[in-house]
Amino acid sequence: MKKQLVYIALLGLAAIPVSCNDFLDNEPITEVSTNVYLQSENDLAAYAAKFYDDRDDGEHTSNILPSHGSGAYHLGLFRLDNGTDNQTSNVPSKLFVKGLFHVNEENSNLWNIYMKKIRAANYFLSKVAPLVEQGKIPGNASRVRHYMGEVYFFRAYIYFTALRDFGDFPIVKKVIEENYDSVRIASRRRPRNEVARFILSDLDRAYQLMANVPPMANRLTRDCAALMKSRVALFEGTWEKYHRGTAFVPGDKQWPGVNAEYLKRYTIDIDKEIRYFLQQAVEAADIVASSHSLYHDYAALFNSVDLNDIPEVLLWRRYGLQTGNTSHHWVVSYLQRNGCGNLGLTKSFVDSYLMKTGLPVYAAGSQYQGDDTYQHVFDQRDPRMDKTILKTNDLLSTSPNLIEYIKKSDGYGYFYRSPIFEGEVENSCPTGYSLRKGLNTDGSMQPTKESFTGCPVFRAAEAYLNYIEAYYELHGNLGGKCDQYWKALRTRAGMDADYEKTIAHTEMEKEKEDWGSYSRGEQISPVLYNIRRERRVELVAEGLRLMDLKRWRSLDQVSNYQVRGINFWDQIYQLYTHPAAVDASLPLKPIDIVEYGNSNKAANISAKSDKYAQGKYLLPYRKSKSNIGFDGLTWTTANYLYPISNVEFRLTTAVPGSNDYTTSSIYQNPYWSTEDGTLPAE
Repeated sequence: MKKQLVYIALLGLAAIPVSCNDFLDNEPITEVSTNVYLQSENDLAAYAAKFYDDRDDGEHTSNILPSHGSGAYHLGLFRLDNGTDNQTSNVPSKLFVKGLFHVNEENSNLWNIYMKKIRAANYFLSKVAPLVEQGKIPGNASRVRHYMGEVYFFRAYIYFTALRDFGDFPIVKKVIEENYDSVRIASRRRPRNEVARFILSDLDRAYQLMANVPPMANRLTRDCAALMKSRVALFEGTWEKYHRGTAFVPGDKQWPGVNAEYLKRYTIDIDKEIRYFLQQAVEAADIVASSHSLYHDYAALFNSVDLNDIPEVLLWRRYGLQTGNTSHHWVVSYLQRNGCGNLGLTKSFVDSYLMKTGLPVYAAGSQYQGDDTYQHVFDQRDPRMDKTILKTNDLLSTSPNLIEYIKKSDGYGYFYRSPIFEGEVENSCPTGYSLRKGLNTDGSMQPTKESFTGCPVFRAAEAYLNYIEAYYELHGNLGGKCDQYWKALRTRAGMDADYEKTIAHTEMEKEKEDWGSYSRGEQISPVLYNIRRERRVELVAEGLRLMDLKRWRSLDQVSNYQVRGINFWDQIYQLYTHPAAVDASLPLKPIDIVEYGNSNKAANISAKSDKYAQGKYLLPYRKSKSNIGFDGLTWTTANYLYPISNVEFRLTTAVPGSNDYTTSSIYQNPYWSTEDGTLPAE
């Protein structure tokens, strides 16, 4: 029990092994005595580096910062939006299926994980900050300050993930004493607005301490802190705006913290808090957007091996074969295999792309050709679409392997049809819209070989989007630099920059498939919707969609929702039943299509006659009754926040070992029970 109570740090107190990491190219420091550790510039650099790659902490296998991972067989960063209206795997997220997400679900252990990581940061800061203030750390003073700033950044980032997942959270600034009462008191949750303010203060400190140019490549800069500040402030400002009047915002009578004795004197001016966070978001976003231009080549941001010379990229993860720091991923390998990886983009997302002229597809005079073929879907659309989704005849690999369509004339591999009938789930695309974002066609990264493209972690385009949204939410107009930043995004994309034309031709009734068109169960204004649309298209497959939908309170109306894919039954089905790939070196095999409910054979596709198919569309969850998404997606209000695991209540009761969880120093999130295995009340 003591081990559980103390929330063991990433680095032990007797001997501190520090492994090299995949973000950085530095030599590892192992078996360093605490008597000398954290006493020099190199010690600080090594400790801070640990936060970039903390997969070996014994329990958690993913890093604090998002990336493609290391040697894992998946689509890395690009898979993180699965389970939203943007993209899906062959089964939906359990968050959208009633009766499947319980207290003590796998995500519930995040509380303990976050506390352990916070402890590691606090250990460093408690040891280093006094020494830095006294000038007792030998080495370059600016680099010493930078490494301390990195740890402030990571503490803020960890706290933000905790805020996103749990809302109210304990604010712990020092290492907790190893006794029951100390842990119990330190575990008291603070209202989310206080947590968000604490995060911003850490990011301010990180910004002050870190340099514009880091001491070594692939490390944080002060602008990373500014970008993160804009993300956190926008998140909290919009969360409080759209969730006000509910149990998810402090001060409401339904808020569970209202019954906590230690919070009885807590008060909040919700309007003031919203304004504060939105203003902070505007100012922080402008710091980054005003000093970082957008790179001219959108595709290169995701498919390049080296991102070092792209000013838009503030931080990226390097992969390669450097001596002593070998790392790779398999993202390109999957993408060259017809854009598979058990990821499919949705019809809802594809429909959100504007025409190159800036008009919605349904607008009069848009010249939209329909969705009966890949060519028609893509014709004259926002150029980002062509760089995000595969279409017939797109080059996949200069050295093809396991690729169906190969042109005789050059021997290269080309995309012909999406692998929706692939027997191996990991090599399939459930919707028929295959991902292209991140595709590098170099034959050295063919489907049977490791991938080495860099992974962008922070890029300035987000700051442009954060500024526009925060400014509009704060002021109700597109003043300030909104026009400049929005037009810059459109211009870089290669489309008409006149967003006013887009707004004027937007019909909200025709945008209902986009969950982001809603807040509080009602559709929003065309102006705000198009701000969100721009964000959706620009940042697709970068892991921010579910976070956005939650802060906007855009999931209330999701009930029995059926995800749809390509228009399969008008013409595209012929690519599978009667393949006729021009100039193919080998003929493609026809596929025997078995519709659900139309045969005694096991179905391999949803039925054309399915009431949700409209006689055209692929339904990824409705080719088997056993699929948890067969009856559609339904959001449960409680899932805006994760439940806290029962173990946390057991460890914080007034009497150690008591089963009276009402005496715990913490409270459960809205609509969740403190008992393991229970479902939410709402």
